[in-house]
Amino acid sequence: MRHGDGHRKFSMPKSQRRALFSNLTNALLTHEQIKVTLTRAKELRTFADNMITYAKKGDLNSRRLALAFLRDNEVVSKLFSTLADRYKERNGGYTRVLKAGFRYGDCAPMAFIELVDRDVNAKGAKDLARVAAEKAAAEAAEKAESEETPAEK
Repeated sequence: MRHGDGHRKFSMPKSQRRALFSNLTNALLTHEQIKVTLTRAKELRTFADNMITYAKKGDLNSRRLALAFLRDNEVVSKLFSTLADRYKERNGGYTRVLKAGFRYGDCAPMAFIELVDRDVNAKGAKDLARVAAEKAAAEAAEKAESEETPAEK
């Protein structure tokens, strides 16, 4: 019998598939919009919706289940604080899949998967903060270096 055998296999073992969707769910919850193949986006919906449902429950067991799947404290804290508050009134349907044409190399159908009512500024915010910190550190080092050179002369 084939009961409970309805998920896509993606030609990989269960452990690899679990790791793939854990990483994709992390990326989706961090950036709130990602571009993947259409079949991966459709399968990713279930994982992302389950994580948001855990966050809406908000108890310790749900936090542990989410952390066991996501393996990232920053994403779990965002999930249980920001996203749980955002979707507390919504009964499911936290993600949206939008078709995005075909990939150039192999003509695979691509899609954007995004959170409904997403924060537009969330995509790339971590990278912007990192670049700003590196720039500030470089300017501080340059300023310190320019102050030391007249004293040496």
